[in-house]
Amino acid sequence: MSTTRHLVNRRRRLATVAATAPSERTPATGAPAPAEDRAAVTEAPAEPGTEPDHEPGTAEAGEAGEPPASTRLPTRLPRLRFRLPAALCAATVLLGAFAAWAFTSAASLREDPTRQNTALTDISRTSEVKGQITEAVGAVFSYTYASPGKSDQAARKYLTGKAVQQHQDMLAEVRAQAPKQKLVLTTTVTESGVELLDGDRARLLVFADQSNTRTGKEEETTYAAAMFAVDAVRSEGTWRIAAIDTFTR
Repeated sequence: MSTTRHLVNRRRRLATVAATAPSERTPATGAPAPAEDRAAVTEAPAEPGTEPDHEPGTAEAGEAGEPPASTRLPTRLPRLRFRLPAALCAATVLLGAFAAWAFTSAASLREDPTRQNTALTDISRTSEVKGQITEAVGAVFSYTYASPGKSDQAARKYLTGKAVQQHQDMLAEVRAQAPKQKLVLTTTVTESGVELLDGDRARLLVFADQSNTRTGKEEETTYAAAMFAVDAVRSEGTWRIAAIDTFTR
């Protein structure tokens, strides 16, 4: 009896297990598969003869920090070829040209009279040359028939260079007529300006009034204005007239 009962009970348990086993092994449609099954599907080995799309760990690395493939720089950049000797030669030529230009510019600045003119900056020297040349012009361009030697003395004191001959030519007619007409020529400087002052050289523009008086039987005086330029040089502390420019050709 007991054996028969055990057999019956065993068959019932087996039948119950057989009825419930398919529902446990196959989930209902739309129900999520167990975690173990999803892991098994994800980690299923690839079929023979095929390679996996990604190596283990590469997908996670790409998502974590690597830029997209379209923005990545090429692994091999084109090699830049610099021709160093040619570049050095070009630089040498450019530097040489710049040095030549700088030297020429500096020389032109040194030779430019306006760069050397100190007429407006050296007030003391400008005042000195104006005073002495004003005195010299009044002395050498004044003449009296009674004392012709005084004019010659003034010429020796205040004139130098080609101004000596220029002065003789300018007063030649006065000297010739002075004894007969008893001429007295007086020159007074009314204004003067220093155009150029460069060390011991200067150029001045002179404005003067001249009066020519005949003291013979019929006394007569004529007046005239004069404008001319003089080149002056300084020697032994004295400014002397070196050239006279009357602006006539």
